[in-house]
Amino acid sequence: MKKTLLVLAWLWGAASLLQAARPNIILVFIDDMGWGDFSCFGNQAAKTPHIDRLADEGIRFEQFYVNSPICSPSRTAISTGQYPQRWKITSYLAHRKLNQDRGMDQWLDPEAPMLARSLKKAGYATGHFGKWHMGGQRDVDEAPPITDYGFDVSLTNFEGMGPKLLPLTLKPGQDKPGKIWSDAERLGEGFRWMLRSEITGGFVAEALPFIDRAVDAEVPFYINLWPDDVHGPFWPPVDKWGEGKRALYLSVLQEMDRQLGRLFDRIREDVVLRDNTLILVCSDNGPEKGAGVAGPFRGYKTQLYEGGVRSSLVAWGPGLLQKPGSVNRASVFSAVDLVPTLLELTETPKPDGVRYDGEALSDVLLGRSEASRQAPLFFRRPPDRDAFYGVADLPDLAMREGRWKFLCEYDGSDAELYDLETDRGETKNVAATHAELVERLTTAVLAWHQSMPADNGATFVRTKTRPKR
Repeated sequence: MKKTLLVLAWLWGAASLLQAARPNIILVFIDDMGWGDFSCFGNQAAKTPHIDRLADEGIRFEQFYVNSPICSPSRTAISTGQYPQRWKITSYLAHRKLNQDRGMDQWLDPEAPMLARSLKKAGYATGHFGKWHMGGQRDVDEAPPITDYGFDVSLTNFEGMGPKLLPLTLKPGQDKPGKIWSDAERLGEGFRWMLRSEITGGFVAEALPFIDRAVDAEVPFYINLWPDDVHGPFWPPVDKWGEGKRALYLSVLQEMDRQLGRLFDRIREDVVLRDNTLILVCSDNGPEKGAGVAGPFRGYKTQLYEGGVRSSLVAWGPGLLQKPGSVNRASVFSAVDLVPTLLELTETPKPDGVRYDGEALSDVLLGRSEASRQAPLFFRRPPDRDAFYGVADLPDLAMREGRWKFLCEYDGSDAELYDLETDRGETKNVAATHAELVERLTTAVLAWHQSMPADNGATFVRTKTRPKR
């Protein structure tokens, strides 16, 4: 009996320590994937069993947003908890002149309130593995290294400074792989070439020993695992090739899921990590037209309609979440909310003097509540995307408040109003029958727009010589 009591006391003490330990965080931020591309979000054309298992054991959120419909600003928002316009990162970072012409900075200011830096100061091991795209690309070769933003280690692709995996391409019938973005070798020591179809696995392979080192050191860890293979051009394994953009995309999507499975299994099969690790999986923006799908939503990447800014979000953490296996269809929140939420969950102080645009919503993320953020969400289109995917004049500004989605031009004209509770596909513009509401929302979105640093969206004109992305 005495031995039994001692064993029970030890187990209770171990459980208490586990509960008191700060949770590990893994953020999987997928490139250019649509809301409807996971099979657990309705994709019938491809299977993503590893992500689906996370959803089955976790929570699937259906009204989660990113804060820009294009890459670099979306990554800025989820890293800082602030609207990317504050940091003059409003479209994808490209060549120096194109960045300047669009009224953008050349890279994210290292003084931005990075989630990783706050967690590192609080004792976390921090690692970035995957696409960066917040500075250092093409002819911009003096950007700060990723480790200047609060990461202990990094491994990225051609759009970041520091060690990187560079893509070899191979298609059926070819004997020798080709190289793309070969000039990115100059952007950091430690580059390695590998097949693009295997690069997500390469990022996972770097993250796994990082986890092992953190476990051995008995410190919590924060990991960005940001795959880029779902972004075109699509290069699946040769034996899984398909014909046409859509087929290639689906092959790449399924292969990415398979390669991520090794990371998920590492956490799930470790009893300590399983009960004290939160995995979040979402996309940086909507899908490329003809590749991914946005489910029932209108629009694509680069557009402010729901298909461009609403993202599938899966949260997994058996020892942390309430209501595992559930679907949250009610809570409206976004990527900027994740930073203050994760700081709250990890009991990490926020930086002095920083005011986040996001709100701490720990109870929502952990499944204890179906509340929404209190403030509206605001959006501004990329300055180089007034026309795209066959649409001659896209809305410049947008906001989400309660059930309403509102879009307009920079001066408030051409108002569009949609009731997302009854029309989530944004098919019926009801602005004409809600004059007072339109006036109030116009005032709000213009005030937000004018409070942000300007870019050149109103004057930028794309020329045929400028690259598309």
